[in-house]
Amino acid sequence: MGYGIRLEVWGDYASFNRPEMKVERVSYDVMTPSAARGILEAIYWKPQLRWVIDRIRVLAPIRFTHVRRNEISEKVSARNVRTAMRTGKGNLAIAVEAHRQQRAAMILRDVRYGIEAHLEVLDPSERDGSVLAHPEAKHLETFKRRAKRGQCFHHPYLGCREFPSFRLPGGDEAFPGCPEELRGDRDLGFMLWDVVFHEDPEGKVVESHRGRRLRAEPRFFRARMVDGVVDVPPPAETRG
Repeated sequence: MGYGIRLEVWGDYASFNRPEMKVERVSYDVMTPSAARGILEAIYWKPQLRWVIDRIRVLAPIRFTHVRRNEISEKVSARNVRTAMRTGKGNLAIAVEAHRQQRAAMILRDVRYGIEAHLEVLDPSERDGSVLAHPEAKHLETFKRRAKRGQCFHHPYLGCREFPSFRLPGGDEAFPGCPEELRGDRDLGFMLWDVVFHEDPEGKVVESHRGRRLRAEPRFFRARMVDGVVDVPPPAETRG
């Protein structure tokens, strides 16, 4: 049984980077489902539940702008991090002056989105009759209370941490209407749905999490926007 929420978010800039662009950053036209999930998890997250994005509403005209940003060409090795955690010592610093580079990016500006989602409880122990018959309701009320008060684990952002998201409390009220220029049917091409982790003890490309060896698999879907609304398909309708 799914319990839904509605949340309106907006910001001055956003960048939902296309994975096929290796050098320069180019944003998708609209927010991706994984970015929407990240905003909800920033407000309320627990390991025993999962946010599922149902629909993304585009509430402002799609506008692009170009910027140049300073980045670094290196990243800290995950192996070095694990070694430092195990031994208690290690150098994980990166000298910015030695690895700084400037890259162009095509990003979105003056964005506003409406997120419609529901949550699913993954921990079967919460469905024990001695606890709650419908634990989703408990988590839903906690989320609404945190969103109304502006509480979060970390500040939500729109694709990149330098583009913070401002939230408007969600509720049962309707979202603002679709901008006139977004009326009609628009094919947005293939869009990243999310990254799914599978157990793969024999695989070469894996991530280690709590003793489990996991393989990351990006999943995509054919995004279509109808009158400013992008319906997000279930996992079975996505492709790797």
